[in-house]
Amino acid sequence: MIRELPESSGAVLGFEVTGKVGLEEEKQWIARIEEAVAEYGQVSALVVLGAEADWGVKAGLEDLRWVTTHIHNLKKVALVTDSKVWEWLIKIDAQFAKLVNIGEKQFTHAEIDEAWAWLKQ
Repeated sequence: MIRELPESSGAVLGFEVTGKVGLEEEKQWIARIEEAVAEYGQVSALVVLGAEADWGVKAGLEDLRWVTTHIHNLKKVALVTDSKVWEWLIKIDAQFAKLVNIGEKQFTHAEIDEAWAWLKQ
């Protein structure tokens, strides 16, 4: 499940992902981000990853397709998780993000306020 967080404002969006994300839900998420891109050009996103956060194959491919065609529309991505597996994956991905001028950082749940502040800088 993907839920938009009430702290979302303007070009800074926040989402919580729990459980397995299917294709239709992924498309709705992408549509919400595209609304903000249409208005602001570039967006930053905070994504809280629950312990059971997972993407189905079709949803994951849709996510990857969207990101690769909209790289220039992403400014910063803050991923909030206490999972060591996600932390490891984010560290690897952040190196690729840096190559295309996207700031990407991992924060713990206890650091969520810092994550919001970093996105708004």
